[in-house]
Amino acid sequence: MNSVDVAARSRAWWGLAVMLGPVLLVAMDGSVLFLAMPRIAEALEPTDGQALWILDAYGFAVGALLVAFGGLGDRYGRLRLLMAGTGAFGLASVGAAFAPGPELLIVCRALMGVAGATLLPSALAVVSGLFADPRERSRAIGIFAATFAAGFGIGPVVGGWLLSGLWWGSVFLVNLPVVVGFLGLAPVLLREVRGGRGDWGDRVDLPSVVSSAVGILAVVHAVKQSAAEGADAGAVVTGVGGAVVLGWFVRRQLRLEEPLLDVRLFRDRVFAVAVATGFLPLAAWSASAYLGGVYLQSVLGLTVLQAASAALPGAVVLTVTCVVTPALVIRTGTRAALVACHLLVAAGMLVLAGIGTGGGLGWYLASTVVAGVGYGISFSVVADTAVGAVPLSRAGSAAAIAETANELGNALGIALLGSLAAWVQRLHGTGELTGVGGESGYAATSAFVVGYQVAVVVAGLLHIALGAIALRQLPRVKRGFG
Repeated sequence: MNSVDVAARSRAWWGLAVMLGPVLLVAMDGSVLFLAMPRIAEALEPTDGQALWILDAYGFAVGALLVAFGGLGDRYGRLRLLMAGTGAFGLASVGAAFAPGPELLIVCRALMGVAGATLLPSALAVVSGLFADPRERSRAIGIFAATFAAGFGIGPVVGGWLLSGLWWGSVFLVNLPVVVGFLGLAPVLLREVRGGRGDWGDRVDLPSVVSSAVGILAVVHAVKQSAAEGADAGAVVTGVGGAVVLGWFVRRQLRLEEPLLDVRLFRDRVFAVAVATGFLPLAAWSASAYLGGVYLQSVLGLTVLQAASAALPGAVVLTVTCVVTPALVIRTGTRAALVACHLLVAAGMLVLAGIGTGGGLGWYLASTVVAGVGYGISFSVVADTAVGAVPLSRAGSAAAIAETANELGNALGIALLGSLAAWVQRLHGTGELTGVGGESGYAATSAFVVGYQVAVVVAGLLHIALGAIALRQLPRVKRGFG
């Protein structure tokens, strides 16, 4: 190998290292507030609904715009979009850190999500373009995926450690060194990547983007409103209207030659199960992590540092599983991996049924470790399985759908399962979801624990059902990573 080749390889790996910073931030910011919410609730005093929007406005924005920004990157340049998105992410992070009230914090979190949606598809395309050798490219993409998974896992831990000595806005300002470093190094180490003429991403259907986002937000808002204050006429109208918009969105996708979301791909049962596996475990993980953070601090009375330490074993297990799963799937096949994923997450969720108002730390730790294996499997196999189930010409669309399922699962888990917990809690006489504890008395903590238990049991049963579907519907032939 001559000196030119050595220099090119070195530049590529340094470029990957720089690229992993924004990837880690986008994933981490989907979960960094799980342990921070009690502190934010104390400082800003949001309502129940505002607290949930603070958590999931980010995920909704990423999920709703991920596919669209992937297309814009193909058309106008991935690196250009990446630089603009990273800069916007940094500015929105500063706004979130110094938000004087919950309304502005929600807006800044949504803007962070819009910026984050520009980063993921562009980052993967830029990383792929760095490596000419297929084996090195495969290794780089594996590192990319493991970093993304690790970001989700360590987000609560990082947030907890920061808040043990700093004010709540520090969980956003920690983004700035990575943003500044990337903006300084990316023009030197990375090169522009564009899609080919006539690529799938060249045409972005604006009505599809708007209708999908509006429909999802309307339905989720109706669910949250009903959980917090009861199903009044306004919530019903909003929910029905959102469902109608989503129905129109699906019909439009079936008519378009180049749809934003190719719903025809769901006719393949392997693809459908893979995407469901991208969605449901993330929904369970985000809801249980958020509710678990409130439980550890407000019910068991742990400090934020102790709560972060309690979340660490699950984060480590999740990350390690992401690394080792691809090698295991080559031997076992994706069918066994997907079934195992759902059964392990179900077991982890159902373990949480044993928690109480005191002495529940052991149940929590056992749950995060067992479920962490399932989450790690999901992160590792979903995208590869989804892409492998469709024709090569639709691989980009399949990958975008799989990634969108992850992001929407992360947001909707908090919105739906969190709202279920709030509704059960309200039935037991209290409407406070965050900040429960000594000042609210034993009745409030007991009501919260019951809501937490109901939410995780429902999540566990859904995983058992999806695991059974995977067992029946997926082919027995081994489909490992290629």
